[in-house]
Amino acid sequence: MSGVLYVVGTGPGNAGQMTPEALSAVAAATEFFGYGPYLDRLSLRPDQRRIASDNREELDRAQAALTRAAAGEKVCVVSGGDPGVFAMAAAVCEAIDKGPAEWRQVELVVTPGVTAMLAVAARIGAPLGHDFCAISLSDNLKPWDVITRRLRLMAEAGMVIALYNPISKARPWQLGEAFSLLREVLPGTVPVIFGRAAGRPDERLLVMPLAEADANRADMATCVIIGSPETRIVAREGQSDLVYTPRFYAGGNT
Repeated sequence: MSGVLYVVGTGPGNAGQMTPEALSAVAAATEFFGYGPYLDRLSLRPDQRRIASDNREELDRAQAALTRAAAGEKVCVVSGGDPGVFAMAAAVCEAIDKGPAEWRQVELVVTPGVTAMLAVAARIGAPLGHDFCAISLSDNLKPWDVITRRLRLMAEAGMVIALYNPISKARPWQLGEAFSLLREVLPGTVPVIFGRAAGRPDERLLVMPLAEADANRADMATCVIIGSPETRIVAREGQSDLVYTPRFYAGGNT
């Protein structure tokens, strides 16, 4: 008899940003598969078992969780942020697509969550107030030329761009190259937001113009949001500046 596979997101890291639906799934499950630091965010009961794995073992993790769910267990796969945005929900669906027939009989419950770009946007104002896109700069699963083509096209289309996985020890150069490419298309005054650990005690938010954007300000835990020519900064005396993109389109006027 098949069990249930829940796929949940812990949000950006602030416990208050984990949804009630995700918390209900955690309460119902008995086995938890995920990257260790994400599992650490959960307060599990003694009867609940955690199986931690490396962050680069997504498909293996999904397969292991599906095997247990197909055996009748109530299993939870844990992601950071929203599980459907560059996270484990896609890996689980891929495993079901390519796996044995019994995995298709497992009840799958994916709970929506708060992804990094939403947390960063909320802390700075409303930079995603008009059309936007999200692009991962990691070329582990897609070629770098595909990434650069998408960046250029989205910038030319006037979209706000949220960058995930901007930089790592193995990929120290890509964010700088992305900024160079975007400077060929966008005004140098376009705001760039570096958002790290939004909503957590170690939160770090920084805004600088694209012309001065420094890739060294980011790490793998940073979400970088590049505004469009419409995006504005509102200075407030005694308060942090607001960054927002108007709901209307004015044709690139600032």
